[in-house]
Amino acid sequence: MRIGVIGTGRIGAFHTAALGRHGGVGPLVVTDTDPARAAEVAEATGATAVADVDALLASGVDAVVIASATASHAELIGRAAAAGLPAFCEKPIAVDLPGTLGALRAVESAGTVLQIGFMRRFDAGYAAARQALRAGRLGRLHTVRALTSDPAPPPAAYLPLSGGLYRDCLVHDFDILRWVTGREVVEVYATGSDAGGAMFREARDVDTAAAVLTLDDGVLAVATATRCNGAGYDVRMELAGERDQIAVGLAARTPLTSAEPDGPGAPARPWPGFLERFAPAYEAELDAFVKVARGEAANPCDGWEALEALRIAEACELSRRERRPVRLAEIAGR
Repeated sequence: MRIGVIGTGRIGAFHTAALGRHGGVGPLVVTDTDPARAAEVAEATGATAVADVDALLASGVDAVVIASATASHAELIGRAAAAGLPAFCEKPIAVDLPGTLGALRAVESAGTVLQIGFMRRFDAGYAAARQALRAGRLGRLHTVRALTSDPAPPPAAYLPLSGGLYRDCLVHDFDILRWVTGREVVEVYATGSDAGGAMFREARDVDTAAAVLTLDDGVLAVATATRCNGAGYDVRMELAGERDQIAVGLAARTPLTSAEPDGPGAPARPWPGFLERFAPAYEAELDAFVKVARGEAANPCDGWEALEALRIAEACELSRRERRPVRLAEIAGR
């Protein structure tokens, strides 16, 4: 099976290397708006670099992986669909609902496959939490706490293109909340702070955010995110029920220090970033995509799932701006 990778930045290079190690994948074809970067990744992985997307689509690939800049995702999804190719795309499909819906309708019209890169669905901890909840270990679930904390802000130029903290960062928490609990969010109440630096205010974004989410069975969830967690990269989820409570992401490398005299000290090697923390999950989702593209497995995360996570992010942004609870019914869906 021959796969084309569009975009060879940090995540694209990682995906190319992972696919290069995959026993079921043949020669890779890569392209990037920076030809030198594509050539470098090709040389390191044994792939073939081509000049542009047209050349990649004409090269006889059987599927494509889209890891380019966010603004290009929707168009590239449409082009893959028009070419009849299964596509894997990093989130988001687009930073707005119209762009997302347009790409999804192109895929639906073409009858092709689109898998979205919500890698937490392939993380062992989240999978174990999902199984424990469904097996009844926690009893009636009543509270979920989720967080994503980046060790440092992105470059200032990235912020206006990111879609904001809810769409760019917390959207992962919104997706995994739905996946682990199997429930839908019906209402959100969100706020945020832009006190961390002028670049956030200039981009009309926030560096720290919090949201209270009500699920359709009455469970309450709290999701927080920040760009300014100097201790390291911290992603966790806690699920509390009437019988038990469990935590995802609480391990030796979690950048968290106990204040208790007999508690654990600071971790020796805290997670520095998302690639290190979720490397096995990224590889697992690509393995799943290979099976999906071959017709050997059902799609584990299609584009409509991404739409639902984006709708929650949109509701949170509206809630922050208007300082009020927002029902998900207010946000356009399919």
